[in-house]
Parts: sequence; structure tokens; C-alpha cells
Amino acid sequence: MLTATMMLAACGTAPDAPATPATPGSTSISTSTLTPGAASAAAGNQYANPDNWLCLPGRADACSVNLDAVLSARGGAPAGRETYRAAAAAPVDCFYVYPTISNDPTPNSDMSAGPEERRTVEHQFARFGSVCRLFAPVYRQVTIQGLRSRLTGQPMAIDPQLAYRDVQDAWNHYLQHHNNGRGVVLIGHSQGARMLSDLLRQQIEGKPAQKQLVSALLIGSNVTVPPGKDVGGTFRQVPLCRSPGQAGCVVSYVSFRDRLPPPANSLFGRAADGNQVACTNPAALAGGRGVLHSYLPARTNLTGQPHDKTGFAALAQRADAPFVSPEGIASAECVQRDNASYLSVSIDPAYSAAGIDIAGDLFYGDRLLQEWGLHLVDVELAQGNLIGIVKQQVRAWTAARGG
Repeated sequence: MLTATMMLAACGTAPDAPATPATPGSTSISTSTLTPGAASAAAGNQYANPDNWLCLPGRADACSVNLDAVLSARGGAPAGRETYRAAAAAPVDCFYVYPTISNDPTPNSDMSAGPEERRTVEHQFARFGSVCRLFAPVYRQVTIQGLRSRLTGQPMAIDPQLAYRDVQDAWNHYLQHHNNGRGVVLIGHSQGARMLSDLLRQQIEGKPAQKQLVSALLIGSNVTVPPGKDVGGTFRQVPLCRSPGQAGCVVSYVSFRDRLPPPANSLFGRAADGNQVACTNPAALAGGRGVLHSYLPARTNLTGQPHDKTGFAALAQRADAPFVSPEGIASAECVQRDNASYLSVSIDPAYSAAGIDIAGDLFYGDRLLQEWGLHLVDVELAQGNLIGIVKQQVRAWTAARGG
């Protein structure tokens, strides 16, 4: 279970988050505390090589997977099946950077995508093909092993800047050879969201490419804003999204159960510079509570572990499709409490009464790691909402361009 507790982590924390002592099964490592090692001298990647992409338009690849979903009515009764179809002529593009997931034994991953990277694309990104063309580069991310090494007292030469340079190179190749003036949605989770936050701040904000920005979905990472503001903090110009038809903005949140808010040692939801962590509720951008439209993986969770010991198993085991979409299984609202800002997720009582839950918590042995919240399903819990938001943002962006 240590692998599960390490994955996705810490490169999603705020750049100025303080380093705190690591506890077994968790990590406080952020990219600000990782010192570039020898990998800094590594040559750049050639993204003209299609092998360096998990997803590209017009080919069969990691995004060409079965995304059908079994539906359930409120409380868990079977309610049919939803057949997924990609858009035949998507008007915009989506550019995705995946979270910490690589099982490579080195501190930074190689450029050979394994089943874990492909699984992450399936769970978090491929479904956006219903609204956009899909681009997902492979990059030399900080690996699970690299993060674990910091907890064992034998730190490896982790190089977060190598990961960022790969993402930047992939982005530049995309702009030069694929964009052709099209709108683009940035999508990232955890380490991927951190990479895209840096990219947005350094390469897009205030530059010509900002005109192409439909929106940025930066999930499971501590994007910050001044208290009560929608701009400032992480980004100087790009605001948070507060209505579904608003384009050129950021959707960002970290999710926790309503009964298990972020503890004092939380990896997510807390900022240390006088700002607060951004929370834009994908189910109610204007504020208040909304119902989450979830697409939950039926076979395994994001780490590849089966659901057999969770309250989600009852739905997952009878699914004859790779995903389950339970009607209204959860609702959410943005909460600011005890100096934390987060998306508070409540399970619908009809599901709780039937013994059905979501599978999004992280454990170290039998110990719940409350500081991680629902990080494993940040994206999947609200994927239907996020896709709906992108559809409206595409219309707004196109209209603003006179299309």
C-alpha cells in the first residue's frame, strides 16, 4: 500500500508550501523542496516523434479505449448503459498532463509509457474526446520511487525541472504543428496540474497563446488566490471560472469528504503565504451546492488496485462496462474552514443506506490517510460536470472569436 500512498502527490502542492516532517505512508515533498539533480543536463525530447505521445488525433492509442458506463439509479438500482462516442469533428483541443503515476525505478521516469500511464489517461482524460481533440504527451515526471526515496532517508536525484521542460517542449511542438489557431483546454491532475500551472504562468499568460486558452482544469493541486478574489496568487491575469459560459479561466479544487475535512497536516487545501487555495465547484461554479456527475472506474482505482474492499464494490462487481455512472451518488460545495479551502463532498443518503460508497480514499495498511482527502478520484467524481463546463466554454470562446 505504500505505492498507493505515494502516487499522485506532492508535486501538486503549492510552490511556497512549507516542508513538514514526513510521516509513514505520506509525503510533504513539493517541487519547491526537490533539488534538481544530474538529469538537468538531459537532452530535450523530440515531440515530432509520435511515440512520445500517449494520445494524438487520428490514430489508435491510449485514448482509443472503451469508455462505456453502466448507469445506476439513486440508491444503486441498475438503470441501463451509456455508450461513449467521441466527437466526429471536435472544434477545440485538449492538452493533458497526467499525475504522479510512474512505477519506473528511477527518480524521473523514462519515455516509455507503461500500463499505469495508460490507465490514468483512460480514467481521467479520454472521455474528453466527446468535446475536443486529444493531446497527451509522455514526460519524464518525478516517479513514485523518487518520492518514496525521500521517506526512506535515501533521497534520489529528483529533477522536477526536467519534467517541466518536457511539458514545455510538448506544448511548443503542439502549438507549432497542431494548433493552427484552435482553442485549447489545459487538463491536469496533481503533478500534471502543477506542470500546467507553471506552463500557464510562464508561457501562456500575457502572451499571444492566451488568446487560444478556452480554459484550464487544474485539479488536485493548490492553485492560490488572495482571499475573496478570483485572480492573483498563482496567476496574474487568468481568473477562476465562476459561470459555465465563462472562457479563458481556471477550474481548480481539491476534494475531501464532508465528514473528513483537511487536517492540519493536509497535503492539499492549505496555503502558507496569506493566499487561499482556489475552489471552483464543478457542480455549481457560481457557488453553493451541486450534484456531481461521476464516471467511476469499475475495474480498479487509479493505482491499479481492485475495489473488493470498498463500499463501491457492490456497483463495480456487477458492471459489464469499464465505468459506472451512479446517478447523484454525491454532491459538493466549496468550504472555507480552519484556514483550509476545499471541495466538500457528501455521499447521497440513499447510497449510504444501501451500503454503497465511492472508492477514493488512501490508506497505509488499515490507517486512513485523511490528509490526502479524495485525491484518487478528484477528476472522476466530477468528470461529467467538467465535460459539461468545457462544452459551454467552447461555445463562449467560439462566440467571442466571431465563430
